[in-house]
Amino acid sequence: PHTHTHTHINTAHPSTMLPLSGRRRRCLHLLLLVVLALHISPSLPFAPARGPALKRGSTEVFHNKKGGGGKKKKPAAKASKGFGASLLSALNPPFTYTGTVTAHPLSPPRPVPPTVLSKPDYHLSSIPKSPNTLPWQIEVKSASDIAKMSAAGALARTVLDAAGRMAKPGVTTDEIDALVHSMTVEAGAYPSPLNYHGFPKSCCTSVNEVICHGIPDSRPLADGDIVNIDITCYLDGFHGDCSEMFTVGSVDQAGHDLIQATYDCWVKAMLFCRPGRKYQDIGAIIEDHVTPLGYSTVKTFCGHGIGSTFHTTPNILHYRNREPAGVMEAGHVFTIEPMICEGTADHVTWPDDWTAATKDGRRTAQFEHTLLITDDGCVPLTGKAEGCLEQVWEERSQVYDGFFKG
Repeated sequence: PHTHTHTHINTAHPSTMLPLSGRRRRCLHLLLLVVLALHISPSLPFAPARGPALKRGSTEVFHNKKGGGGKKKKPAAKASKGFGASLLSALNPPFTYTGTVTAHPLSPPRPVPPTVLSKPDYHLSSIPKSPNTLPWQIEVKSASDIAKMSAAGALARTVLDAAGRMAKPGVTTDEIDALVHSMTVEAGAYPSPLNYHGFPKSCCTSVNEVICHGIPDSRPLADGDIVNIDITCYLDGFHGDCSEMFTVGSVDQAGHDLIQATYDCWVKAMLFCRPGRKYQDIGAIIEDHVTPLGYSTVKTFCGHGIGSTFHTTPNILHYRNREPAGVMEAGHVFTIEPMICEGTADHVTWPDDWTAATKDGRRTAQFEHTLLITDDGCVPLTGKAEGCLEQVWEERSQVYDGFFKG
């Protein structure tokens, strides 16, 4: 997740990335302003009143709600907002969704049965252990590691294919999450997104303008939606991570064009990978493919190394860059997962602190494989097998014929 992201390494809120002295200055200034506000307007409540709250896990999304019928009441006298209320309102403005998708009620997190013996280090604490490595220091997996990662990747692919077949009008993303959870735990695996930094569900479902980290909820999928389903399974001590786009009902040509461009740039990037090549060069391949077509590539979130740790080095940036991310070597395992947008690649974060949506509300698409560098190229450990759902963009691709090495 999110940090499923699970798609990027540093998912801290921007304010937490300020230098310590900067954070202290901001806190001090804010404290002085609040004290001044309370001194000027002591009768005002500390927080402005808001409408009824819709619970999303531990986060509350507030919605204004108009009253019903009945006799009209005499309007109460309006209290002066005063400096204190104005200040607090400015510090906590109402959230505006940017596109067609909004937050819906969540079901509780699903329990993992005791029959699942292998669980990641964050399954109780929510905080994963972070390896202390430099950006160019990348683990070379052993033959035993690769065998276990292949099994985790194959399971993730099986679950993803089943989840994708559910993407039909009227089906909720929470129902998809229920299937993902049950299939994962029945296989003796742990759904990696669950409780990763507190993420409340077992997969990510990102619909239309949602770039990544969409939380499955009670919103039914609608005809014309496009959705990315992101699955990661933790099996026998290792993660397998993949995602794919699915169309819901009848999708317009512009939606298909966006998905085709995303798929093709992703495959181009994977075909580039082999020992001796720089990880930093992946981004230019992606950006150079989508920019002439009028699309943009997200810079905030990135691909990542993966293994017994969910997110580690290397960082895979999906745009032209000169970051020192290291050189490919046989035995490296990582993900490539470009997020391509119809309009701006800038994003807003929903009040749930997870869901990232395009700032202009236009659609976005993404694909992801877990990849292993071999002696002469790379292979996806989450590649499709015979019987998997074949998509129209795989048939129409001018970059690669059929499933990518799957």
